[in-house]
Amino acid sequence: MSVNDLGVIAVIGGTGSEGSGFALRWARAGLDVVIGSRMAEKGQRVAAELSERLDGVTIRGADNLSAAAQADVVVLSVPYESQEANLAGIAEALPGKLLVTVVAPLLGEKKGRYKPAPGGSAAMEAQAQLGDDVRVVAAFQNVGAHHLADFDHEFDCDVLVCGNRKADREIAVALAGAAGMRGVHAGALQNAAVAEGLTAVLISINAIYKTRSAGIRITGLPQ
Repeated sequence: MSVNDLGVIAVIGGTGSEGSGFALRWARAGLDVVIGSRMAEKGQRVAAELSERLDGVTIRGADNLSAAAQADVVVLSVPYESQEANLAGIAEALPGKLLVTVVAPLLGEKKGRYKPAPGGSAAMEAQAQLGDDVRVVAAFQNVGAHHLADFDHEFDCDVLVCGNRKADREIAVALAGAAGMRGVHAGALQNAAVAEGLTAVLISINAIYKTRSAGIRITGLPQ
């Protein structure tokens, strides 16, 4: 799948370090990106700041609902604690669209412990909240935000993509490729719980080994 086939990408939580980093990489790869914030003014301000880093490419900013309404694919990059409220705020703009959730439930200030979501996983809770009119895929849980805005950094990690439809997972795999990473089909949405839990494992590894670059790599795949 070509990035030209993806349409408009909205990043909800796009003013944070993770969301803005992905927005930068996707816009640089040629995607049409709009970032959302609770306040339109903040979204527009951060979008203008990000656009200054790109040669002739403009990232647009808006409030979350407006950003989601413009999009073909919506990426949710917010803390688990605010997932439900953020989804409620954009739910009317999501039917018929794909939601790619980057959310992982974590416990404690340093986030180095996994907190299992009562609904099975954050991604499964998002699907239950939004209903069958919205397709949900989980991806990018195991990618640290620290190097996203550094275009010279090459990520030595894979992106696990969980979702119930292969065609939907292919979109997230294409997004991974546009961000300079390899996307790997990892099965049904239920498997997202495993990917979400790995986030806490990687955070702990980073802390123990005093690095910011721990990731996962799937071996044995055909070229």
